[in-house]
Amino acid sequence: MEPLDRPIWFALQDRQRHFAIGDGLARRFQPDVSPFIACADDSREALAAVSDLLGDRDAALFMQRTETPIPPGTVRLDGGRGVQMVSDGLEPVKPPPGVVALTDADAPAMLALAALTEPGPFRRRTHELSQFFGFKDKDGRLLAMAGERLKLPGMSEVSAVCTHPDAHGRGLAEQMTRYVAGVIAARGETPFLHTYADNAAAIRIYERIGFRHRCFVEVTVIGRA
Repeated sequence: MEPLDRPIWFALQDRQRHFAIGDGLARRFQPDVSPFIACADDSREALAAVSDLLGDRDAALFMQRTETPIPPGTVRLDGGRGVQMVSDGLEPVKPPPGVVALTDADAPAMLALAALTEPGPFRRRTHELSQFFGFKDKDGRLLAMAGERLKLPGMSEVSAVCTHPDAHGRGLAEQMTRYVAGVIAARGETPFLHTYADNAAAIRIYERIGFRHRCFVEVTVIGRA
């Protein structure tokens, strides 16, 4: 199995296992870090281990190349299709003018920006997954950010790329994506990312930076039955 076909599982098995809850059949991120969950495979035994990882009012997200069967004891709450993109030859770039490294003190602003722009799941401790970077206005308001989410052996995902509506049209999302992807490439790793399959504008930006389409991914949101 290619790790990128089931990226959540391979992240929780290796580089991000310190964020994991579960065992060798099913694992999830600590809920305040990320709602992502995954199984070792789609076997009956692995799927049966999922419900034990869910709270009563919990929702968790599968994301993999193939659609996930609904585990016993759970129901499908939502879902959709995304695009997985990879860059094989990206060169590191200098930090864009004005970019700053975000810290724990910025966590509330990061959470608020993610809630406003909905770049994907972002929880109270998501910022602990990596170093995030951002742009702020003269008053210190966070206008754009990006960081890394899933980390696989030799690969890392650019994620949480978002821009405040007041700063649209300034190219901040492209600058942030290019810079974070370059940071990953400078470590000798391959950058990859995910976006909604119908987000044509974002896909064009990522292609312009140097990302290519690898596959579609299926997102399945589940909760306890």
